[in-house]
Amino acid sequence: MHREIQKMREIALVYLDRSGGLQKFVHDCKKYNDSKQSYAVYRFIISINPSDIAELDATLGNYILHNPIQAAQIFQSVCFIAIKTLSLIEQLQTEAQISILLKPTHLPPLPSYILSLSAFPFDYTSQRFYMSEGIAIAMGTVTKYTQGARFLCTEETCPFSEGFRCIRVHLPGATESATVRNDFVCSLCSSPLQEDMKFRVLGDKQIVEMIDAKVLDALKGYSNDKLHFRIQTVTVFLRDELANKMKIGNHYKIIGIPACVQNGLQATACIEVNSVQPCKPKGPLFISDNFKYLLSLSSSSCWRFTAILANIFASQVVPPGTYNTLKLAILLSLVQTCEKENADYLDLLIVTSDTLVIDRLLNYSVCLLPRGIRHPPSSEIFPSVSKDKHGTGSASIHACSAVLAKGGVCYIADLSSYKKDKLELLQSVLESRMTTVFIPGKKYGEEADQQVTISVQTNFWSFVDIDSSSKKHIQKDNFLIGQMDVSLIPPNLLDVFGLLIYDEFPSCRLSSLIPHVLKKAINPDAMLYRVSQQFKMQDYEEFISFAKNLHVELSSEAENLIQGYYLASRRVRRDSVHGSTVSASALKILISLSKAHTKLSLRKKVLEEDALIAILLLESSLTLKHGKSALCIAPNPVFPFDLSDENSLQQRDSYLRQCHHQLWTFIGAYGPYGPGIHTSTNEE
Repeated sequence: MHREIQKMREIALVYLDRSGGLQKFVHDCKKYNDSKQSYAVYRFIISINPSDIAELDATLGNYILHNPIQAAQIFQSVCFIAIKTLSLIEQLQTEAQISILLKPTHLPPLPSYILSLSAFPFDYTSQRFYMSEGIAIAMGTVTKYTQGARFLCTEETCPFSEGFRCIRVHLPGATESATVRNDFVCSLCSSPLQEDMKFRVLGDKQIVEMIDAKVLDALKGYSNDKLHFRIQTVTVFLRDELANKMKIGNHYKIIGIPACVQNGLQATACIEVNSVQPCKPKGPLFISDNFKYLLSLSSSSCWRFTAILANIFASQVVPPGTYNTLKLAILLSLVQTCEKENADYLDLLIVTSDTLVIDRLLNYSVCLLPRGIRHPPSSEIFPSVSKDKHGTGSASIHACSAVLAKGGVCYIADLSSYKKDKLELLQSVLESRMTTVFIPGKKYGEEADQQVTISVQTNFWSFVDIDSSSKKHIQKDNFLIGQMDVSLIPPNLLDVFGLLIYDEFPSCRLSSLIPHVLKKAINPDAMLYRVSQQFKMQDYEEFISFAKNLHVELSSEAENLIQGYYLASRRVRRDSVHGSTVSASALKILISLSKAHTKLSLRKKVLEEDALIAILLLESSLTLKHGKSALCIAPNPVFPFDLSDENSLQQRDSYLRQCHHQLWTFIGAYGPYGPGIHTSTNEE
């Protein structure tokens, strides 16, 4: 065995030399040596490529993968000899003072190296490297732990009563009491050991709760998946340079060593993490042949493909041809989802009297995204803080619906059921896309209070039940033409929602909706329409994933149309007391809608035709909030009539061209250079 160990030490030295690790090690030693300070423990990180080291020596490669703690001792011996031979650290006295952390760059892509966070039983006894994936669902604040400590024998005649012979170093899965406590005894004379406190080395520690990404399927509120699976959080320890490497709500791939932490009578399975890598979703590089064929058939017009798409969308939930404006808005919001900072968000607020059908439609749509979350009313929308369950007494921040929906949609359901303070918080988040968690220091054992700011990168969907809201307050009489009574919702909250959509369902369409609902109640899996068979849920998932990853740019023509309408609309919708009723965020919403329509059309250049649809949708939303303007659009401007055949599509194209001409007339009259209104503001 000694010969094998010696051979592995030689191979380890060769690997360090060839990989550049030896040069990095010398550089790290220089930092310690320059400090001229003695430490109980000198900590070094060694990056290991399992493939390269296995090529050098299979035995050492296998030893690192399956006995990492013992393998670290081999590198510890090599590093100690190197330090003494090259005189790298003058203060170093014993080999025990060297702490080695092996960081594998990857693990073999084999099932035996993958540790599922949802599988049972959880292997925490093998003490070897595993790779796991999951979402950071809760995060503690950064606290201190003992990396290493120096102990001295209390018997003065004992050789261990001086020097650095009794060194205790933190090992994976060990608690603080395993490293430092007052009942250790000398291995030489069995006398009590006493810690030399001035040599204690502290490091940063952060506790994170991770959970299998399958939890997202359970939080959608609806799924076609009939399988049942077990979901449980797993405690993950991030130490030293890895502290704060994770962000709450993000998806990560980790490599670490499973262990079991004993805290009194409670035992917790955990993972000591050696490396952290963010997992970025990879969308499909294709769309189904049926969508390609539909795109080719509708290529004669920039408006037809999205019109047909909205017409047939969600035929499993509502009959084709119903709720077209709402379905188009949903599709536009779905393709405007991403995890980038300062993204073009598109939030939807629907005013309806048919909450059951609308709820089913929104629930179906949420399930088309990997990060579509239906918010359960019993929990918090935004992150909350509580005491860490591991007995540290520190604060732990819990990711709630909005954070888990990162890069997707958070569906809140009926907004009128929430209290004023919750609505004010929602408004603040919609305005800034940030939320702040306050951590009182006195409560959580800290000297000072803390404020943690968390980014909220998601689209929000909600609806208001107009029937229930009308019963809760007295309706006003002084409404403008086209304006709706939504006074139950604060005006500022209405403004920050990208689109306000009124689901006005004509009674003539009940003849198609009622049979649909009854047939689905009898047979939920029934395909009632041909389009339901041609365009299945998976096809829409692939289509949305492909479309939302398209990079689009504004053309100068579209930009001029958007800016012209924005300025004209702000000037027309103005009163002498409050100024313009069109918020400054309307310009962002217009750009987001235009880009979304371009993505939905599978193009990369925003055209005037895209901007026109965006303007009609926003103008319809502004009409519901503030009444009609001089532009005077139809009640349902994007879908003024049913789409049943080729003639109806041509008729719609002709109508939209008239709207385009009407819009330029409006801009000419009230725009920046128009004769209609001569007042201006610095903001414009």
